[in-house]
Amino acid sequence: MGTHLYFSTQIGTQKPVTIVNNGNSCPFCDFDGLENIIARVETIILLKNKYSTLKNTFQTVIIETDECDSELSTYKKDHLYKVIQFAIKNWLELEMRKDFKSVILFKNHGPLSGGTIRHPHMQIIGLEQVDYKENIKLESFEGASIYKDNHVEFNISSKPKMGFYEFNVVLHDMTSINTMADCIQTAADYILNHFHFKCESYNLFFYHINDVISCKIIPRFVTTPLYIGYSIPQVTDDIENVAEKMKKFHLQKHNID
Repeated sequence: MGTHLYFSTQIGTQKPVTIVNNGNSCPFCDFDGLENIIARVETIILLKNKYSTLKNTFQTVIIETDECDSELSTYKKDHLYKVIQFAIKNWLELEMRKDFKSVILFKNHGPLSGGTIRHPHMQIIGLEQVDYKENIKLESFEGASIYKDNHVEFNISSKPKMGFYEFNVVLHDMTSINTMADCIQTAADYILNHFHFKCESYNLFFYHINDVISCKIIPRFVTTPLYIGYSIPQVTDDIENVAEKMKKFHLQKHNID
């Protein structure tokens, strides 16, 4: 079983960069010029990644919208639901293939997220030699409650994977995927517009473990050296306070009684 992914620097240097305003044209805005399309629902498109930088993988991209300046936190509900449904459906379908040890679904947004393209998108990558589940502890999805019903849990991790603030949405029943989408959108909106720290970047990471789908939403800052050097996560001491603020924000944002 592999433990590392190998990056092709030669391909990586060819990738366009639009995550910052540098005058480069956006490759995802040229809908008519898109190639290797795998699936499509209206303006949501899954295609093979033109710049496959990771060896021993199958890399795909989900273009979420034809609006380059849009962002998940501002999507109208019908489009939000279509994006999340489309992403999870195609992720799980690729996961069923026997040629991958595991398949990952994630999203980068903002200059500190690790992405290169500003246009809203996600990525689905089939890993031939690496099983991401070996690095995941289920306790990182537990924490201070923001919202909970019979099928969905939304919380702030009390034992975060990397450190500080990590928002978790845990889906126990696929019939409630739209509720999961609402919670994800709340976290993205709160991080970008209502957080007590200025934050322009976040990641979404999806997990499929023990028949449960989870999404971890992580605001991105400069990573703490204690985690980089020693893999020691730091836990914030105010998650209950933030959870209470987000609970009110979530209920108001989605008109939940």
